[in-house]
Amino acid sequence: MAQNTGTQAPAPAPASSAAAPAVLRQGRAADPAPAVADKAVAVAGQGSQNTTQPSTGPNESTRQPSDAMAADAEDSRDASPGSSRDKAANRQRQLRLMMRQCDRVLLADYDLLAMEKWPDNARISAARRRRDLWLLAVFVAAVLFVGGVLGVLPAWLGGTGFGALVTTLLLALPPVRRVFSSRPSHRELVQQRGQMLRDARRHVAHLEGADGLVWQCQRMAAFNPALASHSFSRLREASEKHILVGQLTERKYVRLYLFYLVEADKAYQRLQQAFLDSRQQDLEQSPLEEVAEGKAGTDLKSVPS
Repeated sequence: MAQNTGTQAPAPAPASSAAAPAVLRQGRAADPAPAVADKAVAVAGQGSQNTTQPSTGPNESTRQPSDAMAADAEDSRDASPGSSRDKAANRQRQLRLMMRQCDRVLLADYDLLAMEKWPDNARISAARRRRDLWLLAVFVAAVLFVGGVLGVLPAWLGGTGFGALVTTLLLALPPVRRVFSSRPSHRELVQQRGQMLRDARRHVAHLEGADGLVWQCQRMAAFNPALASHSFSRLREASEKHILVGQLTERKYVRLYLFYLVEADKAYQRLQQAFLDSRQQDLEQSPLEEVAEGKAGTDLKSVPS
């Protein structure tokens, strides 16, 4: 028994040696544990990056909105004053151009174009009647003189006719006629009409110039709608074609031209006032815009970066 026990006692050793490989095989199932460790290391590395990045992340996030706000403010500051300033400059340029084109309105001689001393039809008719009576007197005196010379009439009647003929013929001379009457003759009145009409046409030609004053003043209709009236349509067309002076053959056409100049003068005064108001407004806004730009510049400088 003791020998059997002696011989059987070493038997458990192989069992332990056989069991040892089984333990190793079970332990191999736990080999992925190092991957978990690597993952932990990676997570730790990401954690370290996250701990270092927040120091710069908020600054960049705050800097981007501030930069966008500054850019928008600068664009709006540059756009709105610039566009308004350009519009004001363009309007002043247009007003100045209209004033330069229509400044000849100020040279109009209204007394000359009004023709206040124009002989009316009543005076012309009265002078024509006096002329007809004078011609009748000359004819009668000539008949008496010729009848006396031919012996048809008595000599004394022929002599009276001769004296009357000489007297009536002398009345045809203006210096002699003014001794008896200061009223102008029919011929003088007709000549006065013609001279006044020629002076008016000469003055209109000076006002119209080479471009046509009436046609250019049509642009001022915004300041006086009367300039766009249908009554002045023929004047505008003739002025555009440069034939206006040739069509002023009567006083009524000259007076129509005078009425147009009166309305154009009203429009020019309003145009001039609008230009001065625009200029004054521009001068008043310039310091305010400079102050606003300076304030905007200081606000942009105060924005934290």
